Amino acid sequence: MTDFFHGIDKIAYEGPDSTNPLAFRHYDPDALVLGKRMEDHLRFAAAYWHSLAYEGLDPFGGRTFERPWYGDGMERAFLKADVAFELFSKLGVPYFCFHDADVRPEGKTLVDTVTNLNRVAEVFAHKMEATGIRLLWGTANLFSHRRYMAGAATNPDPEVFAYAAASIKAMMDVTHRLGGENYVLWGGREGYETLLNTDIGQEMDQMGRMLSMVVEYKHKIGFKGTILVEPKPQEPTKHQYDYDVATCYGFLRRYGLEDEVKLNIEVGHAFLAGHSFEHELALASALGVLGSIDMNRNDPQCGWDTDHFPNDPQSVALAYREILKAGGFTTGGTNFDARLRRQSIDPADLFHGHILGMDTCARGLKAAAAMIEEGSLDAALAERYEGWQAPEAQAMLKGERSLDQIAERVLAGEREPEPRSGRQEYLEGLVNRFV
Repeated sequence: MTDFFHGIDKIAYEGPDSTNPLAFRHYDPDALVLGKRMEDHLRFAAAYWHSLAYEGLDPFGGRTFERPWYGDGMERAFLKADVAFELFSKLGVPYFCFHDADVRPEGKTLVDTVTNLNRVAEVFAHKMEATGIRLLWGTANLFSHRRYMAGAATNPDPEVFAYAAASIKAMMDVTHRLGGENYVLWGGREGYETLLNTDIGQEMDQMGRMLSMVVEYKHKIGFKGTILVEPKPQEPTKHQYDYDVATCYGFLRRYGLEDEVKLNIEVGHAFLAGHSFEHELALASALGVLGSIDMNRNDPQCGWDTDHFPNDPQSVALAYREILKAGGFTTGGTNFDARLRRQSIDPADLFHGHILGMDTCARGLKAAAAMIEEGSLDAALAERYEGWQAPEAQAMLKGERSLDQIAERVLAGEREPEPRSGRQEYLEGLVNRFV
């Protein structure tokens, strides 16, 4: 144990009536929800980058946090690992996630950098064995360093493409060695600032080839986890090629990867794309590419990705309803891609943020399960589409009727369909019963 979280014990579940700010009021990992432990439904993970590497920066100001592990050198990286696993253990999260750049210093060469990564990975392996904490997913940071200012896979310089490929390989090896359950690719700079210097077709083909190589390498090394792509429409670039779920699915189909790759969907990214989070989850489920989620929220008064911890049980309930309807997570889980506000400088604030997020998700999960168990929403949906179960409707849907055959039947009967209410307000009232 370190001295950084002095005086903070393991966070316990104390129930809804607790006034202890360092206790869970709703997250009880052993509580059964739809016959399954809450912990096993939610599969919480803490994000190494926001919890340990973020310095309190914003577009107009520098570092506000003071952490003893900030700076270069392996000793600081090892101290950061000590503090990280103390945080994870005291929170009781079963998983964590990290980028390569979050955990190791940059070396003079890529060989040095990979050596540093592997040394930290050895420390992680010991800590994971000692604590039982697992790796939900790993990923390579292909957006922060200046070499990636014009992209990684989509860079006009093939040597940058090759450097990114080598970095991905190293991080996939570490993820595999640590038993990671997924590997994520986020195209933070896979996009453009202006079309005046951009060949979209060339860049899309480069990106498709990189992802294909990732899938090929997964099978070569026997990695059993899921390859995930994370949609985001813009920021830091003006336009990114992995804009939203629909765009990503079209990309996967074009390059023949729709059966190999799923999506890691983030609340804040859905917001930036002009969608609700539950829309993106429902669409991913319908397309068969729902993999994992990054849980956070954006401030609606800010035009960028602000990554707050979630605090709205209703929106979270609607999201977990879609996840439960899809059968729940398999290799995926709930990663808190959320960070403290730059004025929240105390070590205890890391606990307050995660407790807020975990309790909000627990409330949302319980409400979502109650909606499913009670059944009124599903019954209303089935009733709305029940006409499609009739033999003639099924014949139309299955392609057993042509356009002229359908028209002939309608004209012969002189039918005028009667509109039916969508009952939106009634359904929204139903949701309020459970949240």
